[in-house]
Amino acid sequence: MSCIAMPKPKSPLATKVAAAAILSIWSVVGLGHAISPASAAEVIRSADVAATPSAVWSTIGPFCAIKDWHPVVGACTEDGKAPPTRTLVTKDGKVTFVETQVARNEAGRTYSYNFVSSPFPVTEYVGTIRVAENGSGMSTITWHGVYTPVSGKEKDAEAAFAGVYEAGLAALKTRFGK
Repeated sequence: MSCIAMPKPKSPLATKVAAAAILSIWSVVGLGHAISPASAAEVIRSADVAATPSAVWSTIGPFCAIKDWHPVVGACTEDGKAPPTRTLVTKDGKVTFVETQVARNEAGRTYSYNFVSSPFPVTEYVGTIRVAENGSGMSTITWHGVYTPVSGKEKDAEAAFAGVYEAGLAALKTRFGK
């Protein structure tokens, strides 16, 4: 697994455009009023797998499919509403997450979700899972989270997300090969 470095804009105008785009995205998913760029944190992990994007997406794209591929998730139930909310319970039954899907693009093979409730020491979390083509018969799966850590819990939050993302991506690498 690897971190993805986001390219830096090459001009002041590009910087302003990039900042405006990020703020627009935050406001669309409800973050624009409650988060400032200085307090935001993010975790990005990715994995390359030996499967076509459509094969990978058919496995991980359904909102509750995470129970079928993530080694920690034991159960997932959806509420049947639009947008859907899912309740995830760990295999040991000790931890529950409630997440609402806030964006979905089937053609782009991506969805985003936020926490309704979670044990992680964060607020304003939005996670995105994306599958992209990476050569003939290969795919890159990217899991990206933006959040505000609770003050004093920054390292705990980053470690929690890194652990969840890395465990899920490692399971997908095993499932699809590299």
